[in-house]
Amino acid sequence: MQHGQRYLYAFALVFILGGMVLGGWLWFRSSNPQQPSVKATDSIGIASPHQDVAQSATPWTGGRLVVPSLNINAPIESVGLLADGSMAVPTQNQWDGVGWYKFGPVPGEQGNAVIDGHLDRPGGAAAVFWRLHELQKGDNVMVVTSQGKTLHFRVTNVQIYTPDLAPREQIFGATSGSFLNLITCAGQWIPSRQQTTERLVVYTVLV
Repeated sequence: MQHGQRYLYAFALVFILGGMVLGGWLWFRSSNPQQPSVKATDSIGIASPHQDVAQSATPWTGGRLVVPSLNINAPIESVGLLADGSMAVPTQNQWDGVGWYKFGPVPGEQGNAVIDGHLDRPGGAAAVFWRLHELQKGDNVMVVTSQGKTLHFRVTNVQIYTPDLAPREQIFGATSGSFLNLITCAGQWIPSRQQTTERLVVYTVLV
């Protein structure tokens, strides 16, 4: 399967069949950041279209995601798939780290690299992407590789989507540029669906 098709299929499932279940409460803007948690969980639904995906994953380890304006300096963990076919979440630094989807491009390579992170922890404390919604166009996002190389990305857009209206190809699809897209959950927790009502996506481009 071509890379673009793989990303598109995976993203469709993350948004339609399971969503990004990264946090669980009524999500507020920074003007009211300490609202009590309604529900917290730590799983993400994203499925592999084929069993052979694991053999085609791009090798890449280490590195940190740095967002100066949000005081984020988070270890990046390569995340794959759970036994049920859903995307795994970071386990080495579950709440303070982020997960890079290893079946997509490495940050800095051609295409849309994707990194996700938790919004909150069980009980309501903020996790790594609690303030992600504060990013604005032009803000700086960096990836520091395990070799010490710093890749600079510039925020081009910040969007909140409902699952059925998310532009799947725009986030995961093939492209001629080098992009890094950051994803977390947003909106209200729906216990019956085990997901939140919205998805927050921060688009960045390599500069």
